[in-house]
Amino acid sequence: MPKPYSYDLRQRVVEAIELDEMKKSEAVQVFQVSRNTIHLWLTQKAKTGDYQAKPNEPRGNGHKITDWERFKEFVRANGDKTQEEMAKLWEVPISDRTISRALKKIGFSRKKKLMGIEKGIKKKEENLKKS
Repeated sequence: MPKPYSYDLRQRVVEAIELDEMKKSEAVQVFQVSRNTIHLWLTQKAKTGDYQAKPNEPRGNGHKITDWERFKEFVRANGDKTQEEMAKLWEVPISDRTISRALKKIGFSRKKKLMGIEKGIKKKEENLKKS
């Protein structure tokens, strides 16, 4: 997100227009700020009494799982269930996709070790030793 204009610049522009020293179109050329921006500042001052920049809040959602130790305990107790079933059992309503992301974050996996792969690796090692 772009950096907002400084409060000092906002103050100079709004005061110049409100004191009838210059018109909006003149302020656009002098301060190198768009007419729409000046209009937004004046509207904000009329509504709130100030033209301070809004706080820069990062995008994203409020995370529903915040206590990771409690979530790990929950996974140990309910690890045999599907993600959809786990989502229904969690204390606040969440989606199965949220459970999926949380499981990935804590490193939980249900992947099984395939014996065929292990046997193949052992055979390959034995063949390398023989040659």
